[in-house]
Amino acid sequence: MKKLVLLFLLVHFSYAQESPHLDYYLPQHLTYRTDIPTPKQVIGHEVGEWHVTHDKLIEYMKALAEASDRITFQERGTTYEGRTLPLLVITAPENHNRIEEIRQQHLRLSETGADKLDTGNMPVVVYQGFSIHGNEPSGSNAAMVLAYYLAAGEGPAIDDLLRNTVILLDPAFNPDGLQRFAYWANTNKSKNLNPDNNEREYHEVWPGGRTNHYWFDMNRDWLPVQLPESRSRIASFHRWLPNILTDHHEMGTNSSFFFQPGEPSRVHPLTPEMNQQLTGEIAQFHVKALDSIGSLYFSGENYDDFYYGKGSTFPDINGSVGILFEQGSSRGHVQESENGLLTFPFTIRNQFTTAISTLEAARNMRQKLLDYQRDFYSKTRSEASGSKGKAIVFGDEKDASKAYHLAEILKQHQIKVYEPAGDFTEKGKKYKKGYSYIVPRNQKNIRIIDAMFETRTTFADSLFYDISAWTFPLAFDMDYTEVNASRGDREITDLQLPKGQVTAKSNYAYLFEWHEYYTPKALYKILKKGIRAKVGRRVFSIADKTYDYGTIMIPVHNQHISADELYTFLQDVAAAAHIKIHGVTTGSATGTDLGSGQFGTLELPEVAILTGNGISPYDAGEIWHLFDQRYDIPITKIDESYFSRVNLDRYNVFILTNTWGSLGPHIQDKLQTWVKNGGTLIGYRNAVNWLKSNDFVKVDLRTTDRVAKNITYEQERDFRGAQVTGGAIFQADTDRSHPINFGYKDHTIALFRNTNIFMEPDEQSYNNPIRYTDNPLLSGYISEENLDKLKGTVPFKVQRLGRGKVLLFTDNTNFRAFWFGTNKLLMNAVYFNKFM
Repeated sequence: MKKLVLLFLLVHFSYAQESPHLDYYLPQHLTYRTDIPTPKQVIGHEVGEWHVTHDKLIEYMKALAEASDRITFQERGTTYEGRTLPLLVITAPENHNRIEEIRQQHLRLSETGADKLDTGNMPVVVYQGFSIHGNEPSGSNAAMVLAYYLAAGEGPAIDDLLRNTVILLDPAFNPDGLQRFAYWANTNKSKNLNPDNNEREYHEVWPGGRTNHYWFDMNRDWLPVQLPESRSRIASFHRWLPNILTDHHEMGTNSSFFFQPGEPSRVHPLTPEMNQQLTGEIAQFHVKALDSIGSLYFSGENYDDFYYGKGSTFPDINGSVGILFEQGSSRGHVQESENGLLTFPFTIRNQFTTAISTLEAARNMRQKLLDYQRDFYSKTRSEASGSKGKAIVFGDEKDASKAYHLAEILKQHQIKVYEPAGDFTEKGKKYKKGYSYIVPRNQKNIRIIDAMFETRTTFADSLFYDISAWTFPLAFDMDYTEVNASRGDREITDLQLPKGQVTAKSNYAYLFEWHEYYTPKALYKILKKGIRAKVGRRVFSIADKTYDYGTIMIPVHNQHISADELYTFLQDVAAAAHIKIHGVTTGSATGTDLGSGQFGTLELPEVAILTGNGISPYDAGEIWHLFDQRYDIPITKIDESYFSRVNLDRYNVFILTNTWGSLGPHIQDKLQTWVKNGGTLIGYRNAVNWLKSNDFVKVDLRTTDRVAKNITYEQERDFRGAQVTGGAIFQADTDRSHPINFGYKDHTIALFRNTNIFMEPDEQSYNNPIRYTDNPLLSGYISEENLDKLKGTVPFKVQRLGRGKVLLFTDNTNFRAFWFGTNKLLMNAVYFNKFM
């Protein structure tokens, strides 16, 4: 038996070292044009011999577009690292000659009068996208074979396909991550391919190639659209409204191949039943294709269609059909697996095969898919018409920038927003013109509006592949309510951030409240300039204007620049941060005078964050992005591998994000010494447990163990999964006088939570500035047991350690870059920790 196994491995190992040939992937019943370059002729190696880098991928796609009259190449923008975001439009040459006419006609399927269109003579539109996770590279490598097949293939079948289909090929959803992973896999490849799972090739260094430049999982950004890659992609989606969108991924090495539909009980209620029926019908084409090449596969389990921020689910509320593919990953060139040796070319072939079967499904189901899209929008128009006269208003009477950013997301999804005709109050909430927006429900994309604004607390299933709630006005911590659409004055077509200004030149002092979203950016510019600034810890009034907790005061005198220079500088600060800075002529105030000790002196934050093994790159990347992209505040990323050699004395704030594993004693000892000497350590999520177990803090945690009773072994996974709080939204009461809550306008806050860490409140009420209410669930899923444990706990604590402090957050205040509403909690911890 051992000899047979050895022979099996030797045969496959030998095969793995041979260069794959293009014929391995391509259907052999076709002929291929010799005037179309193969991938090897352009990039210098066969597909699957090496991992294609993004630059070579783009080089090949451009070469195809140059050689083929079936392809046009578009550049839609760049990534954070400056890489091209391409889109190939592939169809018959005669279609290219009238491509704009085809696009416009296709869009009319979603408009009034679509019933007059003859779908029998219209092309179907298919958007095929690959490798949104950069270390799931078989998709992007398969995209080269697919593009070659479509450019060079000859025969009646492919001619018919191209005449009746417009293919939007996105060869690399994540250029930066793909480049990072290709570098790793290629630089660790041996001449004699080694499938040993322990081989370095299959263990990328932190943070890995899955994410983009700022370590975001971009397959969660289709709805929030906070990243440049997503913005280009969503613009293309709405420009075409494809009938099918494919999203090619990879999963664990020991897995086979998955295609949708997923778990039937985990489909979002806003997704039409017909969508799932079409998904199932398309799946039969994958079955036939994978059977023909002998590949194992599975469907109808594990994955869901719930969160609309994923590429395979977002299309489902847009009259399209999203299809997820998951291929067991070789994570390199060949790796041992439970299914035998898994080679990189094999993974590419499966991705290519299902890309072709998708097109075959689109060709055969063309009219059915077009009719479905027309019917979808007919029904949504009916829903919208039933909501005629109704609208949603959202806003924050103190923060115009934050409201702008939510309106900006809506506009990217082609949702119309209006400005209020004037200030008004609705259900006790104040909505100010310039600080609020009105969204009429009677419009085309009502399903997207519903998906973004709904709250949901009951579910058919208690297991979720991703988050269970993402209500956008709660994510932005803004007021919102239903109003009459007549409240709107005009549609906003030129959405702009508020213009900052200094209201008057002063020879005494300048003041600005802390409410606006970009005030941390303004304060950093001021402190970096060496200008003295203070924060007010009381409410006060000057000249009939009331200034809230956290107001920033800049004295004019005893600065290192003149009064005129200060005025000019603050004008630039106000413009860059979109805030109003008020010049005052007196220090006499009602409440507390400007010279009072209630104004605390601020210092320039020097911030560092731990990165590397044991740290979640998602959480660390979200904070890096917040500081770097939003607030223009430098943050030093220190890797755990050289942490012991770093002098921490130059930093006054250190951030420890969610930990995924153990951190060495060298980190514990050094951080503890630094805190005791006066540093401020901010710990997030699972870092709370690490800080507790390593004697940084003393906190009492409510336990979450639950004993299974009458649960079979088969039910064990569902039993444990039901106790996971994967992502839901909860309400907490706040003490606005506490510095952690400076800049918030009322006494409640909506928090995103995806942990089961429950901190007991302090016996002194003033030490509980944020506390979950007795009825905290706003939207999303949490088990009854965990909800009961959450009530009355605190998501934030401050404890002293020597001369320093440790600040604890059980919840993520920076989730996926779109949780604008709690970003300021972190910035308050950074700027105002000395007053806590």
